[in-house]
Amino acid sequence: MGKVKVLVAKPGLDGHDRGAKVVANALRDAGMEVVYTGLHQTPEMIVTAALQEDVDVIALSILSGAHMTVFPQVLLNVDVKRKPEITDVPEIAEVIRAVEARLGAKGRVLVRYSGTQPLCRVMVEGPALEEVNRYCQQIADVVEDNLG
Repeated sequence: MGKVKVLVAKPGLDGHDRGAKVVANALRDAGMEVVYTGLHQTPEMIVTAALQEDVDVIALSILSGAHMTVFPQVLLNVDVKRKPEITDVPEIAEVIRAVEARLGAKGRVLVRYSGTQPLCRVMVEGPALEEVNRYCQQIADVVEDNLG
């Protein structure tokens, strides 16, 4: 495998780029190839650049918190009584696959246990907050039914 190629992008109206440039330089110093998009990028511009540049990673930097509107993320903590491998619980694995299929490349799902508490953390990101809330709750309900 060659160098890891990272796209560093500044979505939205955030006009501060010092942090993004510091991160880009640190990534370069670590031996990675870095493409910096500049300020005021739309999600479409970022995705287009990522595809054109054939990057391995997209790094977003935004100081204002506006990314929660552009890229909504919901995290739910579910109390659990046991912590089997997530993929070993068919109902949980199935609902995760179904949500990932619905989101496609427009979002992501992360389901993992807390390392210190009896919790399962369910995180969903996607293009629309209402959809993200619904999917996150759907997964959390299945986790609770099977492990709570």
